[in-house]
Parts: sequence; structure tokens; C-alpha cells
Amino acid sequence: MLNKVYRLAGIKRFEACFQDNEIYSDTVVVRPDFLSICKADQRYYQGKRPAETMRSKLPMALVHEGIGHVVYSASGKVKEGQHVVMMPNIPGKNDGITAENYRTDSLFRSSSFDGYTQELVYMPEERVMALPETLDSYVASFTELVSVSFHAVKRLAGFSHQRKGHIAVWGDGNLGYITTLLIKKMLPGTYVTVCGASEEKLDRFTFADQVLLTDSIPGGFKTDHAVECVGGNYAEDAIGQIIQYICPEGTVALMGVSEFPPKINTRMVLEKGLRIFGSSRSGREDFEGVLKIYQEDCSIPAYLGSLVNNVIEASGVADITDAFEEDAKTRIGKTVIRWRA
Repeated sequence: MLNKVYRLAGIKRFEACFQDNEIYSDTVVVRPDFLSICKADQRYYQGKRPAETMRSKLPMALVHEGIGHVVYSASGKVKEGQHVVMMPNIPGKNDGITAENYRTDSLFRSSSFDGYTQELVYMPEERVMALPETLDSYVASFTELVSVSFHAVKRLAGFSHQRKGHIAVWGDGNLGYITTLLIKKMLPGTYVTVCGASEEKLDRFTFADQVLLTDSIPGGFKTDHAVECVGGNYAEDAIGQIIQYICPEGTVALMGVSEFPPKINTRMVLEKGLRIFGSSRSGREDFEGVLKIYQEDCSIPAYLGSLVNNVIEASGVADITDAFEEDAKTRIGKTVIRWRA
């Protein structure tokens, strides 16, 4: 069946093409309705990935955060017209140990293969999940990002020792905001401090117990555990501060993506007996956890709604370009595409 796909063909250059899709016994066809631009998408669009990576990945449809409605279900198990969140990870072989998002043979949309800037998206039925009818579509569009934070907080809770009186989050962007919000929800009673570089961004963290500018952290500051949500060129500074201020035998979650490896003070990691783990992407059970939280606590979607900064209608190449250009100018919040291809 022919399908129109909008792919990034080069730096800041989208092209439309047609692709023939096969339908299997478990195929669900989804028409995307709302898409959300991620920083990873922007790195491809801006050409900020290594040249060899760009050559090997492109052309490729971008965007891995999105929702839509079902137009066809081969098995009939998924109701046509049902509003669903689309899960970008296609799991590889289950070895009984490795989570689906860490298997080396798993595929991920807008990284290993085409993302959601398509007229229709053909997916295995277990890669879609029904959305609560009352959930705001703009918030629902970046459920994938929320599931990434859910996955990390769940792992932090399991890996760290029982003293969780104080957790500090480094990073005042969208990832730091969502992760802090979920720590407050998933680890009730924990005092959470957010350390960031922008006073304007930190003002958004009204649900945090404390906010600190990274250039004025008090000398006596201590935290039981910490989460790094910075990434990029400033990840090294953030990790350095975490190692400095975390208590002995604390656990550190690394979530920020960096193209260039940051230096880590291993002497202090050893001296303090720290546990450091990485957390990336998410799996079906994380999406299930997020949707459960949405239904249990209406304040969570309300707080997430404040992240929606731009809403742009798009139905073709020029509109997608406009959306990415507008998003690139945005310092705070998410850009949501109302998809009309």
C-alpha cells in the first residue's frame, strides 16, 4: 500500500516521497494527529550529529513523539478510530534479561528507521496504546518523553539505597522539568532540589522543594542521590558538581545526551563508592506507567501542559521546515505539530 513519507534528506532539507508498505497479521495503521519535536530530531535537522552518522541515517523521517488515530487494524483487536500513543521502539529478541530499549537489535523511529512525519504509520499492534479520552492532545503528544523520565526514575528507585530523603536534579530544561515532576509523584516524601543555569527556567519548577543556580550552590549542600539531565557541552560540569555534592554511596542517573565524552572524576567516584547508571528511551511498561499516572493525578498533565510553547499546523515539507525553525528558536518548552498530511 502506497504511503507518503516526509524525510530529512540533508541539513535543513525535507523531501516527500512515496513508499510501499506491507500489511501483516498484527499491523495497525495509524494516522498521526499530533507530533512533538525532540532535541534529537533537532540535532539531525541542524546537522549537529557527526558527518558519518548523518550519511548513514539519512534520508529518514523524523519525530518519535506522537499520537494519532487508528484507521485500520489487521486483526481487529485495536478499534478503528481509537486515539492511541505510538511507541517508537520496535524490540529485538528477548533474552530474558535486557530491557527492550537496550537490546542491540531493537529499532527506534527517527534513529534506526522512519519516524512519524508520514501520511500513515504502519505499526505492530502491541506498539500502540489507547489514550484516556480526557487527556489533552498536546500533552499526550510528548508522552514518549515522559515515559523516558518514568523509566529513569523507576530505575533510580530500584538501584539506590533506602535513604532517599533528598534527590537533586541537574538540568532546567524539559527533561529536568518532567523528571523532577515524576520524582515528586513516584517517590512521595522526597525533598527535591533542581540545579540549573537559568533563573527564568527555574521559575517554572513550582512543584520542586528547592531551586539553585549552578554557579551559586552553597558549600555545604548535600544530596543522597542525583539525576543528570543536562547533556551536551555542559554535561561534564553537571557531572562534576554531582560528584562533588552527592553523599557517599549515592546513586547517579545519567540522562543527558552528549556527542563528545565528558571527563569524570573517577578518583572521587571510587572514594565515595558511587553507583552511576545510564538511562535511555523506554519500553511498553513505561508507557503503561505514565498513562496510569495521568489518570491517577490530574495535576501531572496540568503541569506538563505548561511546557507546550508552540503549536504549528503542518501538512507538507514547507510546514515541517517552519515547525523545526520555530522550535530551534524556543528556549523553553515543547513545539507540537498539528499534523494534517
